[in-house]
Amino acid sequence: MVRYQRCHQWRKGEKHIDEDEESQTFLMEFANSGYYKRSSPKLLYLLFISLLSCSFILAPHLFSSSTTFSLLYSTLIEDEGLAADMNINAPLCSSISNGAICCDRSSIRSDICIMKGDIRTQSTSFSIFVYGSEDKSSSNSQFSGIVGENEDGKLQHERIKPYTRKWETSVMNTIDELHLIAKKDSTLDLYEQQCDVQHDVPAVFFSTGGYTGNVYHEFNDGVLPLYITSQHFNKKVVFVIQDYHNWWVMKYGDILLQLSDYPPIDYGGDKRTHCFPEAIVGLRIHDELSIDSSLMERNKDIVDFRDLLDRAYWPRIRGLIQDEEREAQEKLSVSPTFESSLQIKKEVQGDQLVKKPKLLIISRNGSRAITNEDLLVKMAGKIGFEVEVLRPDPTTELAKIYRALNASDVMIGVHGAAMTHFLFMKPHSVFIQVIPLGTEWAAEEYYGEPAKKLGLKYIGYQILARESSLYGKYDRDDPVLRDPQSVNKKGWEYTKKIYLDGQTVRLKLGRFRKRLVRAYDYMLSRMNQRPHLKYSQ
Repeated sequence: MVRYQRCHQWRKGEKHIDEDEESQTFLMEFANSGYYKRSSPKLLYLLFISLLSCSFILAPHLFSSSTTFSLLYSTLIEDEGLAADMNINAPLCSSISNGAICCDRSSIRSDICIMKGDIRTQSTSFSIFVYGSEDKSSSNSQFSGIVGENEDGKLQHERIKPYTRKWETSVMNTIDELHLIAKKDSTLDLYEQQCDVQHDVPAVFFSTGGYTGNVYHEFNDGVLPLYITSQHFNKKVVFVIQDYHNWWVMKYGDILLQLSDYPPIDYGGDKRTHCFPEAIVGLRIHDELSIDSSLMERNKDIVDFRDLLDRAYWPRIRGLIQDEEREAQEKLSVSPTFESSLQIKKEVQGDQLVKKPKLLIISRNGSRAITNEDLLVKMAGKIGFEVEVLRPDPTTELAKIYRALNASDVMIGVHGAAMTHFLFMKPHSVFIQVIPLGTEWAAEEYYGEPAKKLGLKYIGYQILARESSLYGKYDRDDPVLRDPQSVNKKGWEYTKKIYLDGQTVRLKLGRFRKRLVRAYDYMLSRMNQRPHLKYSQ
């Protein structure tokens, strides 16, 4: 569980004037006014003394790095004539000259660099080159980087780790750094680094290292940022993957096919020189399992991402349905009694006048498991739900999980990475998250709030101390039971050992039943909005 503070970021086009710049603006306007010309010599003398005094006071600020940066930024924008037409919502580096590199390092979560021109990869040195003119003013250096030609002909040299947990030093230390180098056109350089593969569409470079292997991080740190960064290319983009894993490409292949018409490239394994007209290095990320529509082209949001998942998985789901029908037909030819039972089942399924709300329980083994899950299933059935228990593991095909959740009205699960699958539920469905001791903040931040943004009816069930197995291990007045927050403040190792790995849950069914009834009643109210369905009671 990682906590961090969000700070206000100065975006391109925002009015950003600090106290010193306001003073400078005032003095310039005063000097150009008619009042200055009409002033008496005495008044001019006083003004001169005032200006001289201010210069000593303001000098440290005027020549500080931040002010110099700000003035350089303003001057370059004015020179390019972009100030009047700039979109205040446009991200940094939304405009870049040919042969240049522009890096946006304003986010606490990730860096992202854009390259445009004759771009060539050199994976053996972890480098990406862009060749252009000797005009240094085209390098967009007001944003970042070392600019100025050296003996190697480099105009600009940027370094970036293309992973979306920038603030977390420990995991970022496992990500290889890429070198982005802008050089002037050189016949010798271009000859020595000839293109082996010429692409006519842009590239997006990113890493699938870090916490990859955990489904939450795979979606939050990888898949969703990839959608945010690349969807506007309308599939005319090539993904170049650092820390490439075959299993990851296979697992998320259905989604990749919705984002790109081209096979992904293994950056480290493919030693050929790949050439592109444009490249984005790094991924944009907005929030936990969320999309900020105000930062997206055509205001796309998390519901649009879920629509993409629907397009990605339904071809495979149709294949699964056809396989099941084929198996059923094979059984028909062997067992006549099976035919009669199948016919009865079809008649029941074909009756669209009666339908039970479907409840899916995502089951856990080991830590944070619901130890009286069997009783929960029976109680939910008595309330009126059709109940299914899903026990996914790392090898479970995502299309199968999507199929089960897409067809469900209510999902129950204990806080953990598997709750990421709420993304597979239809908007207006119900998500009930069981929240063990010591996990309240993470449960709400990582799953509860994002679920609401998807349009789910979210119900958080925070367990009592006596519903945790920790109740039998510690005294009632122990901070572990009485004040979990104070224990979490001791560090991640305490949170993990005690609350994530060290407890199971035994629900007080009478207390939990109230949440289930709320969910059931909500789905009945939804019935009135869908008159072609009638839920049985």
